[in-house]
Amino acid sequence: MSTTSIPSAGARAKTRLSYNRFRAWLVACAVRPEARLWLVIQLAILHAVLWTFILINIKAAQDVHMDVAEAYGWGQKFLWGYGKHPPLSGWVAGLWFKVFPAADWATYALAMATVSVGMVICWFVSLRVVDARRAFLVVVMIALYPIFNFKGFKYNPDLLQLVTLPLLVLAYLNAFEKRTWQSGLLLGLAGALALMTKYWVLTMVGAIGLAALIHPDRLRFLSSPAPWVAIATMVAAMIPHIVWLADAHFVPLTYAGDTYSLQDSGQVHQLVAGYVLHNFGLLALPVALAALAMALVPPWIELLLRAPLRIVTRAWARGVNPGVNLSQALNVWMIQIIVAVGPPLGALVFSIYMKTDWGISLFFLVPLALVAIPALRVQSAVLFNIAAIWLVLSAATLAASPWIAAREMAANGGNTATYGARSELARELTQAWHARFASRWAVVAGTMETIQPMVFYSPDHPSPFTPNEAWASGLTSLDDVKRYGFIGVFDATDERLPKFEKWVSETAPNAERIVMTTRRFTHGKAGPSMTWNVYIAAPGK
Repeated sequence: MSTTSIPSAGARAKTRLSYNRFRAWLVACAVRPEARLWLVIQLAILHAVLWTFILINIKAAQDVHMDVAEAYGWGQKFLWGYGKHPPLSGWVAGLWFKVFPAADWATYALAMATVSVGMVICWFVSLRVVDARRAFLVVVMIALYPIFNFKGFKYNPDLLQLVTLPLLVLAYLNAFEKRTWQSGLLLGLAGALALMTKYWVLTMVGAIGLAALIHPDRLRFLSSPAPWVAIATMVAAMIPHIVWLADAHFVPLTYAGDTYSLQDSGQVHQLVAGYVLHNFGLLALPVALAALAMALVPPWIELLLRAPLRIVTRAWARGVNPGVNLSQALNVWMIQIIVAVGPPLGALVFSIYMKTDWGISLFFLVPLALVAIPALRVQSAVLFNIAAIWLVLSAATLAASPWIAAREMAANGGNTATYGARSELARELTQAWHARFASRWAVVAGTMETIQPMVFYSPDHPSPFTPNEAWASGLTSLDDVKRYGFIGVFDATDERLPKFEKWVSETAPNAERIVMTTRRFTHGKAGPSMTWNVYIAAPGK
């Protein structure tokens, strides 16, 4: 005979009391000046840790993305620019990997640390516009935005903009409010820092400039020293990079023009439509979850049964809202509208190849723009609900991550770009070099997408050299190639192979030529087989 223990009424009441106390504590911490910053920092740290482990599990059968490996390579030498991009992302990677090893988990930790820092800065931005209650709602919505979790797995200049652009917006809102030369100095430095991340940030710089010119209080701002000090500071801070650009014959701009110009108007329209739909879909998730958090405010069950429409309408009310700074909210609305509409229109007008990743850095203000609507009323219970939704979804994703990885590999296991065994190749080539020359492998030559994993995964971390690309990183030179020798690596199926073989024949006619095949097995499952043409050139004498 079995019996079932039913909690007593007192035990159930105690559980409800503990739950209510925890909810009240969370809300109090979110709004109290002495506690709210620490709550947001703890949220950001927990977010970074949870999603680092999620990405480690999901990406277990994959090598790191080539953008991450490229940033690692840049970080091996601190320059004022790296071929295609300004230097900041390389500098950050260089500092990170002075502390952490060149391992897959460290790259995912770097990516999540980056977005988590961005979350905290976005919270500071929100406090300039709305009260602390709304600011906490904004930061959790940002944590639910896929760019700050699933889509943020690869550290690159696009992802780093989620730190530098919120910092730029924060500096602008501060300068717009204080209108002092000191605030202008900070704005100029923030602008330079953003420009040192990626030239794409000119879209945000332009949006901020237009917002300042359109705002009803523009004369007060423009007649103050802040904007002019900001411009002078930004230009002065950018001088070293501008000098590098001139020395490099403005190769990054040439790269952009050569790579992203299109003649096919139909393709341009298709890419722009894809960009818009992609970013709209990503934003729909945090907005929908925030709406759910508002709908679940008690007594939502009674309302659902008696007046379902009231679940939605109770969050809206007319009248003055002291929780919103309308002047700063206007700045945020204008900036977000400009960066949302401007790039797609520009792509249509100038026939530009519009990448979906370009939207990574442009929509972090959407949660704030929505929460700053004065008619929206945010009840205290919403904060607990949205935090609980974030925690449940993150924990569930962590639990499901091995299954997600298995499903993804089953569906795309033959994709060599994702599951090709490049890390194994890097280690085999390192052994081959050591066996022949008993010295460090110093240079790897080939295309960026092929050789960057060699830079990251080889214990020797050779410098990359891309002989047939005008926008080489600048980390090594042809003289270094001849002095230290090199290993050339090329995908045997790449149509650019004949051109590379010609370069090898001219540079190292006596290079040893071999063919290698790699394949990775993960949990007993075979990944795709890849064949590589390898060219080993001895160091010069």
